[in-house]
Amino acid sequence: MKLAKVLLSNGERHIAIVEANGVQLLDLSQVENCHRMTDILHAPDPIGLAKFLIDTELPPVPFNQLEFLAPIDHQEVWAAGVTYKRSQVARMEESEAAASHYDQVYTADRPELFFKATPNRVCGPNQPVRVRFDSQWSVPEPELALVVSPDLRLVGYTIGNDMSARDIEGENPLYLPQAKFYKQCCGLGPCILLHEQPLDREATQIQLTIEREGEEVFRGDTSIAEMARGLEDLIGWLGKENDFPSGVILLTGTGVVPPDEFTLEDRDIVSIEISGIGTLINPIVKDAAP
Repeated sequence: MKLAKVLLSNGERHIAIVEANGVQLLDLSQVENCHRMTDILHAPDPIGLAKFLIDTELPPVPFNQLEFLAPIDHQEVWAAGVTYKRSQVARMEESEAAASHYDQVYTADRPELFFKATPNRVCGPNQPVRVRFDSQWSVPEPELALVVSPDLRLVGYTIGNDMSARDIEGENPLYLPQAKFYKQCCGLGPCILLHEQPLDREATQIQLTIEREGEEVFRGDTSIAEMARGLEDLIGWLGKENDFPSGVILLTGTGVVPPDEFTLEDRDIVSIEISGIGTLINPIVKDAAP
């Protein structure tokens, strides 16, 4: 089952179950203290609750009569780095001085974890994500995102775009927060696939496509089978000496990295597709230097 936040053509916002040809709206007035998507996600039985909340008096809404919004309420967004071999190589290439650190963290028990975004810095489907004006080498990072409850249960999956200024991070690893954390630095969506059973790691493919002026300029793919770490392991490390009263969304790292000579430009279109979840599309915006 997939849940989404949607904006209807009449301006109404709803939580909905995503079906093959449209969405089924939910009536969140039926259960006390159930008013937001996270109230469903963090319930003991999210799937059962979502089915109970279906508004049977309303017909399904076709996709052409709605927009998908970022599937986030008040959660923090965190990210894991160097979880794929390709990411390890890329990070070592961009920062010669720190190459050994990236090599070591790839095989270490403790993963690299960093704060990525607050909800106001997250962009939904078809909303622009940003390249910093002071970066000359920035790329999208297509990632499986884990939706985690306050008690650290894996409750769902969505698609994340962890925008990254490779030149800023490569200049000095201590600049990582500036390379990763800024306005419009993260894309999420279009929906949340509720967790029913572990994902098939081989079958869960991640594909990144970048278009420029109507032409494809990059395409790459991987599967989460290429990850060196388990999903529950990453959640376990994130929860050590930390708590998340509103839940948390954890990006799990990237295995698709454009070549070193590539950088995003203003008005590029980034598409990230993950098997079983959908496709997240975001245009790129980069302002001129002030």
